[in-house]
Amino acid sequence: MVTKSKSTGAVGRKAVAAKPVKAAPAPGKRAKAAAAPDRADAPKKREKLVRDGFTIPKGEYAALADLKQRAAKLGQAAKKSELLRAGIKLLTELADTRFVSALLAVPTLKTGRPRVSEASVTPAAAPKSTPKAAATRKPATKKPAPRKVVARKRA
Repeated sequence: MVTKSKSTGAVGRKAVAAKPVKAAPAPGKRAKAAAAPDRADAPKKREKLVRDGFTIPKGEYAALADLKQRAAKLGQAAKKSELLRAGIKLLTELADTRFVSALLAVPTLKTGRPRVSEASVTPAAAPKSTPKAAATRKPATKKPAPRKVVARKRA
């Protein structure tokens, strides 16, 4: 098989490994091979992870910290995500009536990120600009960065 190399532009041959030829199995071995499961020794594939963000009230967030400390005192360190996943497992085991009552005990929150009020902005986080500097500053406009053109040498 002849292919064109992308890097040099020269014509080369692609190496192909020869496959070994298997001999036909004996009649007695074929029955044993069919009885054994092929994927018994295959490792279990890990489930794909999903990253998500959510809003939680401060009291419930503090409860997560308390649960982490409680788990550490019991000799079982836990992360916030592990605690949330454990809670999900417990919710899936509940009967429908208990599940609905647990949902009703949780107040509904507005979706999205909470607004940062000016009262909650700390003096350290406030922008340090003087009125004089703000008056002379140009309004911010985003311009796309110019693309660099690189000339390639042909071999």
